[in-house]
Amino acid sequence: MGVPWRDRHRRIRLGLMVRMWLSVLPQSRRWGGAEGRGWLVFGAVMVETKHESAGSPDTTPDASGPEFDRRRQRRWVPAVAGWLAMLTGLLDVIGGIAPGWHPRMHTAAEIVPGTLSNAARTATVITGLLLLLLSHALRRRKRRAWRAVVVLLAVSIVFHVVKNLAVSEAVITALMLGALIRYRGEFYAVGDPRTRWRAVYTGGLLTATSVLIGLVFIAFNSRNLVGDYSFWERLRHVVMGLVGLHGPITFRSDRRNDLFSLTLGALGLFTALVAAFLFLRPAEPAPALSAEDEEKIRDLLAKQGHRDSLGYFSLRRDKSVVWSPTGKACITYRVVSGVMLAGADPLGDPEAWPGAIHAFMEEADRHAWVPGVMGCSELGAEVWCRETGLNALELGDEAIVDASEFSLEGRAMRNVRQMVNRVARQGYKAEVRREQDFSPEELKALWDQADAWRGSDTERGFSMALGRVGEQGDGQCAIATAIKDGELHAFLHFVPWGEDGLSLDLMRRDRAAQPGLNDYLIVEALKAAPALGIKKVSLNFAVFRAALARGERIGAGPVLRAWRGLLVFLSRWFQIESLYKFNAKFHPVWEPRFFVYPGLNDAPRIALAALEAEAFIVWPRLRIPGWRRPPKVPASATPPVAEGAGGEDSAKA
Repeated sequence: MGVPWRDRHRRIRLGLMVRMWLSVLPQSRRWGGAEGRGWLVFGAVMVETKHESAGSPDTTPDASGPEFDRRRQRRWVPAVAGWLAMLTGLLDVIGGIAPGWHPRMHTAAEIVPGTLSNAARTATVITGLLLLLLSHALRRRKRRAWRAVVVLLAVSIVFHVVKNLAVSEAVITALMLGALIRYRGEFYAVGDPRTRWRAVYTGGLLTATSVLIGLVFIAFNSRNLVGDYSFWERLRHVVMGLVGLHGPITFRSDRRNDLFSLTLGALGLFTALVAAFLFLRPAEPAPALSAEDEEKIRDLLAKQGHRDSLGYFSLRRDKSVVWSPTGKACITYRVVSGVMLAGADPLGDPEAWPGAIHAFMEEADRHAWVPGVMGCSELGAEVWCRETGLNALELGDEAIVDASEFSLEGRAMRNVRQMVNRVARQGYKAEVRREQDFSPEELKALWDQADAWRGSDTERGFSMALGRVGEQGDGQCAIATAIKDGELHAFLHFVPWGEDGLSLDLMRRDRAAQPGLNDYLIVEALKAAPALGIKKVSLNFAVFRAALARGERIGAGPVLRAWRGLLVFLSRWFQIESLYKFNAKFHPVWEPRFFVYPGLNDAPRIALAALEAEAFIVWPRLRIPGWRRPPKVPASATPPVAEGAGGEDSAKA
């Protein structure tokens, strides 16, 4: 179908407006010209959108609706404002460290005293740095960032006039300021929880940026240097200038020396003040479950825990929780890279799920977080989509074994039977007990040994891993151990699933021991399940299991085969195929699990956040010798035990 007449008319009108505004803008080679044209384009779009929203009620949010309906406002406004704030900040920094770049500098020098113009240039650099720092928060609709940018734009109008009589740039900045004030309702999000470590990161970033600005300043003015200085002399001069000292470099012009000294001194003072403010302001602790929340969640699990095999994993200490108005349901979550990520179904009475879901969405909207759900059941996906208008995608299948009917008899179980018998002949003995039957010393020794077997320093797990062993309140968890000659060689950890179920949490083994120990322990746990009152056991989660199974069948089409080939290729890093085959050996019942997301534009971001939450993606962090990053979990919690998914050594993932 063609483009509707109203849309064509709007696009033509917008194009003519932009062309008209650009034609009246003085064409200049100055950086300010590029900045000005960018702001004028943004202003044109702002004006046009105002007319469009006034004439089209479908594009105007319903103020009387739920709070999270504000997510359907004009999403491009904060995005464009953020990018243009970044561009403006970059141009301000470049214009401030490149004296003489603007032809009007000579005119300004005759009218404005040199000290005042130098101070204006330094203030322009500082303003540009602040705009660069605030641009990301502006894109995330942060209210405080909007207020700060409004103040900076108002101040920069004066700086543009004082430093080089850039009246046109001041007018354009004023237009942008007016547009931001006009669309102030688009910036409503409150600030994120903060810690004092942000002072360290921001201080280090500003210091590095200040050093870079100083070196670039010298490079721009290398012809005005008294001598030929080496890189290390230049670097030493910049570092000394940040703390108010004079270094070895001298410019031929006294005004250039004064400008450089003033700029470096202001950058150093600015960095120190920002770092001190971030360090001294009250720090909010990282979100975590309180003792009261944990007790209420345990009550819900006692009443409704049989509904979801992943419910017990909501007790991870690095999650936060939102409750329904009645307190009969809740959702646990973690915020990762601006994504509010929930795992599994809401806890509690399904009739109270909508209240918890609405509270979850309102919290996400209040902070401008992107909502996402990983690993919910089919019922959970239906409720999420019905209540919020989100979309659902089948993510994979959970392997569930009926312990009362499990048997090693038959040809289908031949490979598993042979593997188990081979391990038993090597002298391994299995024991399955509840955690409450272990002594604290045994649990500590078990954890210490298991920690030594972990394949890497990365601690994985979020939606399908508990993250601890042997804590108070977890007595109903079960542990299966494989012992040979009095030494522990492997163990499995299970969490409760209602009163008659277990859900696999962790598999850990000595890599030098007999292969097949995990198969052996799973079989022994299934055999011991009736004695523990267990009827069903949930094993690992197989991502895109259906695609792998159908893609290897005879008659599969080229698209399905290509999709399976891609999954097999990705299995080199994420063990997708090996985990599916490991689960399939026990002939489980496959229960689908779903991924819930707002739209296609947000799906990659949520998937990336989920990989980061599960620690399959670990970003490099700034490490200071002698300093340790404070833990995000209470000191009483045991370090997370979850490890990456895999056929032999894995957490449920």
